[in-house]
Amino acid sequence: MNELITINYENERPTVSGRELHEALGIETPYHKWFPRMCEYGFAEGEDFNSDKNVRVQKEGDRDVAREVIDHQLTIPMAKELCMLQRNEKGKQFRQYFIKVEEMWNSPEMIMKRALEIANENVKRLEIKVSSLTVDKQIMQPKADYFDELVDRNLLTGIRETAKELQVKPKAFVNFLLDKKYLYRDNKGKLMPYAKQVEANLFELKEFTNEKTGFSSTQTLITPKGKETFRLLLIGK
Repeated sequence: MNELITINYENERPTVSGRELHEALGIETPYHKWFPRMCEYGFAEGEDFNSDKNVRVQKEGDRDVAREVIDHQLTIPMAKELCMLQRNEKGKQFRQYFIKVEEMWNSPEMIMKRALEIANENVKRLEIKVSSLTVDKQIMQPKADYFDELVDRNLLTGIRETAKELQVKPKAFVNFLLDKKYLYRDNKGKLMPYAKQVEANLFELKEFTNEKTGFSSTQTLITPKGKETFRLLLIGK
């Protein structure tokens, strides 16, 4: 997609500079008068736009002078409406461009990409938190196995437990995981993750042994990365 105007992807939602849009649309009214007038259509700061100060170099006589100017980061929905309000061919062209930006941002691939990025960041924070724990080595050594088990228990959750944390009915959550090819049922009807989902660190298989009976079984657990990924995917549905 050819870029008509710079899109800022650094925020939770993509935004565009109000001044850049004003200039690109060829609006003759000065920006400091045009933008307040546009806000009269019901746009609210903090919801549709945020103020943004930056320095711009402009001609004043024969000199280039750096001045601090007030700009605004506009959400794509607001930018689309502003384009529609211009009622000209250029406004229509830019509105169509912003529609494509929205479609790309909300595509399953982009939702998954953002989910994985957020999940990775959350996992890093958890790893830092665990690694920052300072315990005397003499005390830690005999309790090393217990500590590892405790960390695993805090980070890994079962399917039913994860559904409860995500405020989704267990049956609906299982159907979601099956439909999206994260899990499958083996020949005994047991829920198992696909190998690629384990490799992606969305699931972890743990073997448990009953000390009384000696019977061993494998349980499918969801990692923090998996939990965050499914949370964002379910929100985006």
